[in-house]
Parts: sequence; structure tokens; C-alpha cells
Amino acid sequence: MNNFTFHIPTDIRFGKDQIQCLPEELKKYGKNVLLVYGGGSIKRSGLYDKIRDLLKDFEVSELSGIEPNPKLTSVEKGAAICKEKDIQVILAVGGGSTIDASKHIAAAACYDGEPWELVKDRSLVKKALPVAVVLTICATGSEMNSGAVISNEKTHEKLEINHPLLYPKLSVCDPTYLYTLPPEQTAAGAVDILSHVMEQYFQSNDEAYITDVLSEAVMKTVVKYARKAMDEPQNYEARSNLMWASTVGLNHLLTVGKGGAWSVHPIEHVISAYYDITHGVGLAILTPAWMEYVLSDKTVLRFARFAREVFGVKETDDAKAAELGIEKVREFNRSLGMPSTLTEVGILQDKFDEMAAEAVRTSGISLRAYVKLEISDVKKILMNCR
Repeated sequence: MNNFTFHIPTDIRFGKDQIQCLPEELKKYGKNVLLVYGGGSIKRSGLYDKIRDLLKDFEVSELSGIEPNPKLTSVEKGAAICKEKDIQVILAVGGGSTIDASKHIAAAACYDGEPWELVKDRSLVKKALPVAVVLTICATGSEMNSGAVISNEKTHEKLEINHPLLYPKLSVCDPTYLYTLPPEQTAAGAVDILSHVMEQYFQSNDEAYITDVLSEAVMKTVVKYARKAMDEPQNYEARSNLMWASTVGLNHLLTVGKGGAWSVHPIEHVISAYYDITHGVGLAILTPAWMEYVLSDKTVLRFARFAREVFGVKETDDAKAAELGIEKVREFNRSLGMPSTLTEVGILQDKFDEMAAEAVRTSGISLRAYVKLEISDVKKILMNCR
């Protein structure tokens, strides 16, 4: 088990009506609030009106229209508002995209240079505004971690800014806010949660037994409840378990004692940077192809364990169990209505060479991944996703 430091300063308020704490908690940071959100869903659900009523004694500025893959231009707009209005705290209402944009805004508001410079060089982050969250989509775990993924439209780069100053101060996680999610968003979110845990589970250190067992429990939770949440949108048991699985899945608990670069996410980030597809959709397409590509005599025991512990595969032969596990992942994705090929989402092979090169350039996939992948390997995985 590797050495690790584990410190999460986020105050989580989980459950029904926890939003009532907002006025008391936000006033700790000041009266000038930037409210950040995406489309009109929070207005249609009534959540927007509830928040504006709770913040009636605050000076509230707004930044709406945050994209599903948050763009640098939105960050630049938000940072400008913060500087102009002397914003003291940012309230992100939404899912990972809104939270990620808000984190980058929080750092950019305290920086005199261009916001993208903070992504390219994290050491430039010296200060950040406090961020609070009202979570409405469970997927990324951004409500309890210090990372944020941002897309630069001009350069076709989708990269992460990560800094301890970017942990949300407060996250309100009310599963009832998931009731109105469209089925496709629930599905994409579930795939994202599962992929986050798999990225941490498939690492070179297999001696962190407790971390692995916790990971298996989270993955089983996603498999158990994802379809149920789609079929029964107001099933509190399903929504609450998925919401907490999302948070635990990427708050660093499941990577302690392990470590190493991720494999599938760097490839998907390049795809969605070029084609702006839903992140979970890209992961659903790529994950089984990556699993097949890296399955070998060296990795078979881990894949067999995954199949048995997460999907209940009974096969005693390790190689056969591993293959069945990969098929179980495909079946799970299909059960959620997710596409299985890049062609289905309009992506052809004309940019595979440059995307493969970009995935390797912008990540540790060739140096520190579970199975190290060079440009030629990434291209083969993409070809296998056609």
C-alpha cells in the first residue's frame, strides 16, 4: 500500500431540505454571491426560485448557460463578473460541468493573467474565491474534490485544473433534486461514476485491499441502482445511493494507497474536446474497448476479480471470467441505452491520429497508467470503437 495524504475540507449536507442551510453558511464568506448554473432546468423545477428566496438578503449576480463540457469562454465571463461585482462567494447549482466552471472561475477571479494559464500551470493558483454547491446531477464527484475539467474551444484541449484551494466549502446534496433528470442524463452519470471507480481500481498496486473492497462496493451500487433510477425517477433509495456513490467515487477515498495515471478518461477528454459529445457517452464506448485491449496474462487476475466481485460472475477459469466481466460492462451500458460505437455518435476515423497523439501528450497514459499506452495503442483502441 502506497503512502498517502487524505484531507477533504468540504462540508457535505446530504438529504432532503438541506438547502435551508444556505443563508447561514454563505454569509460566512460575504454578501456578494455569483450564482452559476446551466440551462433552464433549475427554473422549471422551481429550484431557482427557492434559492433566490433563500438569498433574498444577499447581492446576487448570475452566470447562466454553462455548457455540458464547460468552456473556457464561460470561465472568462465568470471571472470578469467576479472582478466587476466584487464577488465574495460562488454558488454553483448543477452538476459537474457547473461546479467545474465555478472552480476555475474562483481561481481566475483572483488572478491577473489569462484563466487558461492556471490550467497549464497549477502553481500559478495562489488564491481562490470560496465555492458552494447545490448538486442537481450525480456523476463527476466534483462536489467533494479539488479538480475541474475545462475545454478550450480554440485549441481543442480539454484539461484539468486541480488545486487544494478549489475544494468546495459546502455541498448540498439532496437526492430529490435528481427526480427531474432526463433518463439519458441519469444513464451518462452512472457510466461516469462507474468509470471513475474503475480508473482507480485498475492500477498497478494490488495490495490496497481495503481500498479495492470499498471500490467494489461503490461499483456494485451503481450497477444495482442505475436502471432503477431511470425506471423510477422518484425512487429515493435509488437516487440517494447513486448520489453518494458519485461523491465517494471521486473524493480521493478510493485512490488512497494506490495511485497512477488514468487510462480511459484522457482518451475521452480528447474526443469530447473535438466533438463535444456527452462525457458519459464517450466513456461507455471506450471502456469495454480499453478493457479488451489491455487484458493479458499480466492483468487477467485483476479483471477476473472485477468480474466476480462487481458482476457476480461464477466462472472459475480466470481468463473466461475476465472476458465475461468485459461483456457484463457492455451489457450494463446497453441496459442504460448507451451507444457502443463512435460511429453511432457521428465520429469517424479521420481525426484518430491527432486525437491519439493529443491523449498521450496531455496525460500520463504512456508513463504511469495501469497498462502504458503509446500513440499507436490509443489509435488501435479508437479503431476498435468504430
